[in-house]
Amino acid sequence: MKRGLIAATGVAALLVSVAACGSDKGDKDSGSDSKGKTLTVWFMDGSNPPGWTKSVQAEFEQKTGAKLDIQVQKWDGIQQKLTTALSESTPPDVFEVGNTQTPSYAETGGLAELGDLKKEIGKDWTESLNKPAVFEGTQYAAPWYAANRVVIYNKKVWADAGIKDVPKTRAEFLKDLEAIQKKGDAEPLYLPGQNWYFFAGLTVGTGADLVKKDGGKYVSNLADPKVTKAMEIYKQYQAFSKAPKDKDEATPQQADVFAKGKTGAFIGMGWEAATAIKANPRIEKDLGYFTIPGETADKPEGVFLGGSNLAIAERSKKKDLAEEFLKIALSDKNEAALAKEVGSIPNKDSLLGSLKGNAAAEAAAPAAKGGGTTPLIPEWAAVENAPNPIKAYMTAVLNGKSPEDAAKQVEGDVNKRLSQKQ
Repeated sequence: MKRGLIAATGVAALLVSVAACGSDKGDKDSGSDSKGKTLTVWFMDGSNPPGWTKSVQAEFEQKTGAKLDIQVQKWDGIQQKLTTALSESTPPDVFEVGNTQTPSYAETGGLAELGDLKKEIGKDWTESLNKPAVFEGTQYAAPWYAANRVVIYNKKVWADAGIKDVPKTRAEFLKDLEAIQKKGDAEPLYLPGQNWYFFAGLTVGTGADLVKKDGGKYVSNLADPKVTKAMEIYKQYQAFSKAPKDKDEATPQQADVFAKGKTGAFIGMGWEAATAIKANPRIEKDLGYFTIPGETADKPEGVFLGGSNLAIAERSKKKDLAEEFLKIALSDKNEAALAKEVGSIPNKDSLLGSLKGNAAAEAAAPAAKGGGTTPLIPEWAAVENAPNPIKAYMTAVLNGKSPEDAAKQVEGDVNKRLSQKQ
């Protein structure tokens, strides 16, 4: 599951060019007359934990009489592999797709419409999780799981600085970081200048749009005051860090830096704590987690909500059987079981209690409802391809350039990328 969450939250989806398949429902296989048939499902490496998978497979096969052929795919090269598969006559019937990838496949006709399924089982899907499963007003996938960043902190460092409680507001968080700084024994926060997905979450919190429509095309919106506000918040936090302003959280791995025990906190995925423990097992006793605090105590900071959807191939000849699988896999029972087994955010607020006992997941859950993603347009993926121009914008601001001038510096590159489809 860890690998799945890494890919879902840290890797931008490449655009795809699936041959348009039309909207005809085609041959539909009856879920009630499926004995002897086989449904092919593609999961991504790390996304289908053993306990959950065994239970879902048994339930599906017992209910339908059909067999389930689960094929685990590698993230490396999956866009091209899935693109090709969806254009052929025998695609996988059901497949996992990153939430920000979904618009690309939907636009080109590779995904079956799931509006009826939404009405039947998804009336109470959490809106922030379901939004990436909708493209141009049509339901093309179903939300499966999500994950978002939290504050991972060193309890000893905080206690040594006289801090007794975790902060509930951004102002309190900044005050605590200042206290650690004054103590002088540790770096208050490890935050490199290009932690792009934390910044993306801040733009969610300020209500910013990173792109806007200009005529019939999308263009950069980095000069918008709401984007500027998000960058100014980022700059406040980054001022408490000695991390390089021109590197991201993987260069070096921020969990490895934190593992040395001389850092008050870092902002990352819950699984990164395990990376720190592996590097220094002694740090485990000092680990703690809390929700990234927002401007007020009743509303957490905006977060980038990574995750995966489940979709049905438009060319599948077993759509009814595929829908039966989705009803089982996405049932409240199985969504809760997945959350409990791996700590992922389930697709309904009512199931968040399943995370009890998982400290990192409990810290992530409060922010999920108000989370968001990068722009849900097929053109966006090219923007995040290395070298991501928004990272350059961030570094420029941190090095003293005004947000307005930094936006102008990169907007030509952003606009060029938005005009291309891969």
